[in-house]
Amino acid sequence: MILCVRLRPDAAEVELPRLVRLLSEFTPVVQAVPPGEALADVRGALRYFGWTPAELASVVRVRALALYGTDCVIGVGPTPMAARVAARAAGRGATLVVEDVAAFLRDRPVAELDGVGRSTARTLGGYGLDTVGRLADAPLAVVQRLIGARAGRELWERARGVDRSTVVPNAAARSAAAEHAFPRDELDPAEHRRALLALADDLGARLRREHQVCRALAVTVRYADRSVTTRTRTLREPTAHTTALTGTAYALLASFGLQRARVRGLALRAEGLGPAEGAAHQLTFDPVDEKVRRIEEVADRARAKYGPGAVVPGALARRRPRRGSGPGARAA
Repeated sequence: MILCVRLRPDAAEVELPRLVRLLSEFTPVVQAVPPGEALADVRGALRYFGWTPAELASVVRVRALALYGTDCVIGVGPTPMAARVAARAAGRGATLVVEDVAAFLRDRPVAELDGVGRSTARTLGGYGLDTVGRLADAPLAVVQRLIGARAGRELWERARGVDRSTVVPNAAARSAAAEHAFPRDELDPAEHRRALLALADDLGARLRREHQVCRALAVTVRYADRSVTTRTRTLREPTAHTTALTGTAYALLASFGLQRARVRGLALRAEGLGPAEGAAHQLTFDPVDEKVRRIEEVADRARAKYGPGAVVPGALARRRPRRGSGPGARAA
């Protein structure tokens, strides 16, 4: 059986590594699916502990809540796809166990199947194949004619409960995230930008340290009422350059039109990670860009030697009060 554990959107960015460590206590076959989901193959754990899938899921939920104060939703099924759909269908803080995959999927929207995006769902819906059951009952040749031979066969099989995917332990991370929680609900746009600058600086330094680049950025805003909004933008070229990351992050933040919104936290996620040596960089005749990149290299060496706080952007440096300017100082 496969467990799909989903975190709350407001906790997903930073709690996922903890969730993976927790699941690793029960099985070594754990796969992180950023930003806030993890898959675990627990067949061996069920035999070892003598528990049912629902009992094991309950233990995971209780431990996550007790250790990290994080509640989660768990879907259980014989395949990764069934577990993922069950997790999406389960209520908040609940566990949903699926045994008959085909029967469970039959009345669900076709968009809930793995591999079905908005375009594919719109194409299938235009021909009346808007539920998984209708897709499963359609002739295979018809589905292949609509969306292609290979994709059509895979989707038709999934609609019938056949899922050939597996849980891949220690899969290479495809995203990296950083989050900032304000000490109180923050209304000042300048503080929002300052927090985002700190996140971009931290994320860029981390990517360069690990010799990676990202292809897209996602900004998540968490509001005072616990609602969450996320927007994603593709970068002009894969990069780990802090200036490029910051510019894109600022543009995403501006697109929210927050104005006087009460913001409780911000998260920045780098998506589509890949090795830096395989990335192309568009050369420019701008001496400022080259100068900034050289400064960035020096700053990275300083951080490696003296710690991550050795070099920070000027906007993030806290001004220290001058001697004699404190609240208890007297004028001469």
